[in-house]
Amino acid sequence: LKPARSGQTRRPPTPLRLLSPTRSPPPMFKNTYQSGFLSILYSIGSKPLQIWDKKVRNGHIKRLTDSDIQSSVLEIMGTNVSTTYVTCPADPSKTLGIKLPFLVMIIKNLKKYFTFEVTVLDDKEVRRRFRASNYQSTTRVKPFICTMPMRLDEGWNQIQFNLSDFTRRAYGTNYIETLRVQLHANCRIRRIYFSDRLYSEEELPPEFKLFLPVAQKAAGGATAAAPPAAA
Repeated sequence: LKPARSGQTRRPPTPLRLLSPTRSPPPMFKNTYQSGFLSILYSIGSKPLQIWDKKVRNGHIKRLTDSDIQSSVLEIMGTNVSTTYVTCPADPSKTLGIKLPFLVMIIKNLKKYFTFEVTVLDDKEVRRRFRASNYQSTTRVKPFICTMPMRLDEGWNQIQFNLSDFTRRAYGTNYIETLRVQLHANCRIRRIYFSDRLYSEEELPPEFKLFLPVAQKAAGGATAAAPPAAA
């Protein structure tokens, strides 16, 4: 450095700024009191996909009136199940942060291929994905994804998914929270919610029930084949 000339003052060097590491955004429901029921999609709401993103290729995602229940539902249809879907949260960098262990979906069987996927976090800080579909015949458990068959009754179904039990059986770990939910073509959706336990029809709040005309039978129950217990 050259010495400062007489009458000149030298400015001190500008200090270097250290960039703070980027932090992941907080989970969507981190500050939400989670007890009882927590709904993430309701087809009758003014904006049913407000916290969801949607992808459509050779298909559609739209709201229409279902003839069986005479009410608005969300329909996801596509020629390829992998390219038409809705996913929550809408921001791919965010997570749900829902700790309630039961996922319940009121879905109509359209007698076409259908699949959904749930990403959870376990107590080993590992993200695990569970994918259920009505076109798979066997359960496969891999380190980060478990795929399993799902049987749907005719018409409307209530899919009950015990995330805590599935995580324990597939990986021998404990369920911490759900990070993401993704539903693919082809189905109709009434509601998707989480609960702290399984509730009987009598215990459910009226807005969580599926009211069918008297001439119709009650909604069936869908089942996903539980993975074998982890060794």
